[in-house]
Amino acid sequence: MARTVLCFGDSNTYGTVPGDEGRFPPEIRWPGVPARELGPGWRVVEEGLPGRTTVYEDPLAPHGRGADYLPVCLASHAPLDAVTIFLGTNDLKSRFAAGAYEIARGIGLLAETTLASGAGPGGRAPRALVLGLPRLGPIPREGFEGAEAKAERLPALLEQVATEAGAELLQLEELVSSSTLDGIHLDADGHAVVGAAVARRLAT
Repeated sequence: MARTVLCFGDSNTYGTVPGDEGRFPPEIRWPGVPARELGPGWRVVEEGLPGRTTVYEDPLAPHGRGADYLPVCLASHAPLDAVTIFLGTNDLKSRFAAGAYEIARGIGLLAETTLASGAGPGGRAPRALVLGLPRLGPIPREGFEGAEAKAERLPALLEQVATEAGAELLQLEELVSSSTLDGIHLDADGHAVVGAAVARRLAT
C-alpha cells in the first residue's frame, strides 16, 4: 500500500510565481519533486493556499487560518503517513503584530495538532515535518515592515517549538533563498531545492 504525505502550506506550497502571482505547473511546484523522486510507493497531497496563516484571522484572506482547516484536512485525507507544515511567511505581515516567538508557537501548535490527530495508519500519529522559512530577500511590498528581522529569529525558535511538539524540523534557510523579485516566494530553482530536501528527509 502506498504511503501518503500531506503538504500543508501557503503560497509557496501552492506555487505562486514570484513577481507574477501566477502559478507554477505541478511538475515545478516543490511537492511535485518528492512525488517523482519517492516513486510509486508514495502519494503526495498538495494543500497550499495563498495567504494562509498559522493561527491568525486575516480579513483580506478569508478561510486562511491554518488552525481552522488543518484538522478537517487531516481527517479528510487520512490515513496519512507524514504531514509537512510550511507556514509562517504570512504571519510576518505587520497587521498581525506578531513577534517571532508567537509565529514559531503558531507553527508548533499546528505540529501538535497533527501529532494528536490520530490521522496516521491505524489511528496512530502521522509523522510531522516542519519546514522553516527560506532566507527572505528585501520585501518590496507594503505590509511586511519588520519581517526580515523577525524571520532571522525564527530558526532558533523553531528548533525549540519543534522539539517541544515532538516534530521533525527541516531548516530551509540553510538551503535556499526566496526570489529577489518579491523577497517571499520561491522561484523554480528554489522549488527544486525544497522538494529534493523534503524527499530526502521522507525517505529516511
